[in-house]
Amino acid sequence: MDLVTPGIGLIFWSTLIFIILLVLLKKYAWKPILGAVKTREESIQNALLSAEEAKKEMQNLQADNQRILKEARAEREAMLREAREIKDKMIADSKEQAKVEGDKMIKQAQSAIESEKKAAVADIKNQVAELSVEIAEKVLKEQLSNKKEQLKLVEKLLGDVKLN
Repeated sequence: MDLVTPGIGLIFWSTLIFIILLVLLKKYAWKPILGAVKTREESIQNALLSAEEAKKEMQNLQADNQRILKEARAEREAMLREAREIKDKMIADSKEQAKVEGDKMIKQAQSAIESEKKAAVADIKNQVAELSVEIAEKVLKEQLSNKKEQLKLVEKLLGDVKLN
């Protein structure tokens, strides 16, 4: 017996078992295996498509986010600018109103000072007039108490009056 060469019977039975195994695999296992591989391939393809769509949507969302962020920044700047304008206008209005009120108060104070001044001058004139009358009264009493002095005064006054 030769150990190196197999016999024809062994080759026949090996080939027959191999063919039967192939037929069984083809009938029972090959279709489910190919179906599973095909299903897996389709699910991978769908996952890749979904990932691509998700990537595109993410890019769109990022673009939208950037646009919204720019709009928000522009709106914030506009609001800040408007607030500054309102503040400046309020300050200017307040300054103008304070100036008007100050001018009004100054005019009122000047008019009050002027009226006080006029009242003081009038009062001084009244006092001077009263004092003048009192002094004239005393001088006249003094001069009219003496008959001789009275006659002199009358002559002097008559001399000062000119006839037309």
